[in-house]
Amino acid sequence: MAAEYTIKDSGTRLNFDSGMLRDSDSTKARFDLLIPEGVPYDKQLLNRFAMHLMSGAKKYDFRNWEKANSQAELDRFKESALRHMMQWICGETDEDHASAILFNVMGYETTLYKINKANITGD
Repeated sequence: MAAEYTIKDSGTRLNFDSGMLRDSDSTKARFDLLIPEGVPYDKQLLNRFAMHLMSGAKKYDFRNWEKANSQAELDRFKESALRHMMQWICGETDEDHASAILFNVMGYETTLYKINKANITGD
């Protein structure tokens, strides 16, 4: 049996010259703004971040970082993020420190979410 879905409605409409109507996007996430105009594909931070994840997957296995579930792992993500932040601020180019910062913040925030969810639901 197929799931039943509803179409969310803000109550505000965008009217296009063609006559097409769409719901307003004024409160919706703008993922398109993550991609700066005029920056080549291989220089885009989002692409570099995805490449960082691919390199980590080759080294440790796919989604290895998602196994994290403890304060010790939170501390490790934070320590690594801060170190990469300092290296990025100091202009070091031996690694893609900006991508490493994003990875460690994502790891921290994901792990924190899982820990908090487990504390609320008892999982």
